[in-house]
Amino acid sequence: QVQLVESGGGLVQAGGSLQLSCAASGRSLSKTDQMAWYRQAPGNQRELVASITRDGTRDYADSVKGRFTISTISRDNAKNTYLQMNSLRPEDTAVYYCNAVQWGLQYWGQGTQVTVSS
Repeated sequence: QVQLVESGGGLVQAGGSLQLSCAASGRSLSKTDQMAWYRQAPGNQRELVASITRDGTRDYADSVKGRFTISTISRDNAKNTYLQMNSLRPEDTAVYYCNAVQWGLQYWGQGTQVTVSS
């Protein structure tokens, strides 16, 4: 079982930056296969924004490449995953969710709102 808590969302002007954080707790965090950030805007499906695998391989949605960076830090029984978002655009407005995949199971956080004003 993995618990995820996101923080760092808020309101920012276009061109600004935000850093989202995801604190993971639970058993066997070192066995987590992948951490990721998804987002969902009103009326849209949830979409993958960025992911990082246990071996450090990163992947990004085309719409955020060059602007967003995912990273993760593990210590003892904790794992923190970050999403640095630069050059934000109004179309980045969404609820952002942290996601973990462990032994084929998916875990989700409660989400954090990011609003980018034009």
